[in-house]
Amino acid sequence: MNALVQPLPLVEPATLIDSPVPITVAYGDGIGPEIMKASLRVLEAAGARLAVENIAIGESVYLAGNSAGIEASAWDSLRSTKVFYKAPITTPQGGGYKSLNVTVRKSLGLFANVRPCVAYAPFVATKHPKMDVVIVRENEEDLYAGIEHRHSDEVYQCLKLITRPGCEKIVRYAFEYALANGRKKVTCFTKDNIMKMTDGLFHKVFDEIGAEYPTIEKEHMIVDIGAARLADTPEIFDVIVMPNLYGDILSDVAAQIAGSVGLAGSSNIGAHGAMFEAIHGSAPPLAGKDAANPSGLLLAGVMMMQHIGQSSVAEAVHNAWLCAMEDGIHTQDVFKPGLSSQLVGTQAFADAVIARLGRKPQKLAPVAYDKATKPIAVPTYTPRPAAKKQMAGIDVFVHWAGQSPDELALKLAPAAPESFALQVITNRGVKVWPAGLAETFCTDHWRCRFVLAEGVAGNNTMIAHLLLQLAATGLDVVKTENLYLYDGERGFSLAQGQ
Repeated sequence: MNALVQPLPLVEPATLIDSPVPITVAYGDGIGPEIMKASLRVLEAAGARLAVENIAIGESVYLAGNSAGIEASAWDSLRSTKVFYKAPITTPQGGGYKSLNVTVRKSLGLFANVRPCVAYAPFVATKHPKMDVVIVRENEEDLYAGIEHRHSDEVYQCLKLITRPGCEKIVRYAFEYALANGRKKVTCFTKDNIMKMTDGLFHKVFDEIGAEYPTIEKEHMIVDIGAARLADTPEIFDVIVMPNLYGDILSDVAAQIAGSVGLAGSSNIGAHGAMFEAIHGSAPPLAGKDAANPSGLLLAGVMMMQHIGQSSVAEAVHNAWLCAMEDGIHTQDVFKPGLSSQLVGTQAFADAVIARLGRKPQKLAPVAYDKATKPIAVPTYTPRPAAKKQMAGIDVFVHWAGQSPDELALKLAPAAPESFALQVITNRGVKVWPAGLAETFCTDHWRCRFVLAEGVAGNNTMIAHLLLQLAATGLDVVKTENLYLYDGERGFSLAQGQ
């Protein structure tokens, strides 16, 4: 089992030796207070030198009228300590409440989400006893930009944003993580056979940066077959790097097939701070019952201790936890007759780990955190020279309740100035005019692509003139997207069937 080496500590070396390290702690909602209490008890018993600043976040803050779930004073603490130890929180349903997890990650620039998924066979039931996979998930963009709109009676939109800086930082971090931890292979999952520009960029950057690491094996998989193989034969993977949504889903899948989502912790790393949390939620039905497994949050605490330079504490806690697991001291989520020896609650499990501090496991591989190991430096992005950008046209999205694309084209074509021509109409991305198929199901949301005549240099004034002409037809324009060439290459996709 590899030690988890985290990026450069965000505290001064003298602080590591002489005084407690300030950290921000949130007890969260549901089972959060119970598992945070248990985890802090274990860390403190192992000698953790921590100066804890408590903040209130989550459900109580949401319901007090703050739709972000976090007060301004909490941000002050996070910016000051730069280390956040967070229990799960509950986001109220409805009401437009935004995910606090996503808000914190994006607001503080915590771009890398590292989620180790390890099997602890035979002491925790699993079909994959050799599994030891680390998922490195991009944390700031993709569909988690959270930009959504309703365009018509029938159509809603969510924007998927992928950036070159985001791709470069997360891919380089994955390779640096593999290098620092003795991992042999990095696999990239995307869906670039369909999303050729967004996921295509992620794959392209993976290939570019991967070439800089000749000692590490590299492979790319389409996410659907990659997910199938992860669920079936996870031992063929080592480190997997993915865009945000795929990483979120598949890290939960990986943790569960390793043994339990309740055993998985994660780190969220950026240039200005770090957050450590369990990957599971607040589990309100278990709240107050002393039944929840604190292991995910505790192992996130182990990652935190390594991050702030207290490696001996990280090593002692991790090995004591492994001893408790191989001794069969288990909470209800992993308890199995014949495998487990004692069913315990949250606080009793913490007591069992504390009682084993100073021991090393006999059957599971003990961990060793090398204090001399060079931490992973947080990657930075160097902007590239700007491409030559040339306007090529505009996509106009209209809300129109008619069913005949030919009828819509008759409304649109005469309104276009001479410099523009109506090229194609699509419905949910499928070409329906010209020469569309009668069988294609159409909603009330139509993309109408106008392209500039060859040799015409377009500008925003021309776009505004076109939109004024379209407004005169009475059509409801709900969205536009300018079309550009970048260094002569098309910066927009063709329609399906075009």
